[in-house]
Amino acid sequence: MQIKKNDFIEIEFTGKANNKVFDTTNKQEAKQINLDINTKDIKPLIVSVGNGMLLKGFDEAIQGKEINKKYSINLEPEQAFGKRDPSLIKIISMKTFREKNINPVPGLTVQMDNYIAKILSVSGGRITVDFNNPLAGKEINYDFKITKKITDTKEKINALQDFFFKQRFEFTINEKDKKVIFKDKKITPLVQMMAEKFKEMTGFEFVVGEDKAEKPGDSLKEVEGGREIKIRN
Repeated sequence: MQIKKNDFIEIEFTGKANNKVFDTTNKQEAKQINLDINTKDIKPLIVSVGNGMLLKGFDEAIQGKEINKKYSINLEPEQAFGKRDPSLIKIISMKTFREKNINPVPGLTVQMDNYIAKILSVSGGRITVDFNNPLAGKEINYDFKITKKITDTKEKINALQDFFFKQRFEFTINEKDKKVIFKDKKITPLVQMMAEKFKEMTGFEFVVGEDKAEKPGDSLKEVEGGREIKIRN
């Protein structure tokens, strides 16, 4: 079975730049490189193929591959984190760093204006800062294996929530009318913004609030706290 666009898959991978691991779904490798996240959260990813949930070149390479086969790909910078952009190297005054209570030293990585940046040099009151992605301009290698194809609707929706919402909200699934209904109205703008894309990816319409199309006898699955509860009107 070959993988195609919009398929949901579970994938294991390790990404390297200059033969050094920068990202992995392997817990042991994550510990070795001191990956800056809780290793208990390290696990294979569930993604929708061809929808920007992975690097462009990696995403494209998955299409046509088969389940449970090991693959290795090399990506040029244009397919990965892009080329280095000289315009992203800025001169910033010492005053800006003092206002943020940062002591700038060469090699220090800082967060400024929601960007991760690296201090290149400090000369008097002038600080040279590089806002390029640390992996920009580098060739990237990925070793990966697609472990399974995801067919469960709940798993697909939670994978989308994890990636696009960064948290999970309660929802019900109306299989008959092909609808996903979220309960929390505060996420209405998010759902509306992504509804068309999500429908293309899943075949389901995403809405917030009461499912107006419900009819007596319709069966829903309520997803709450990781459990599915059958509901019949």
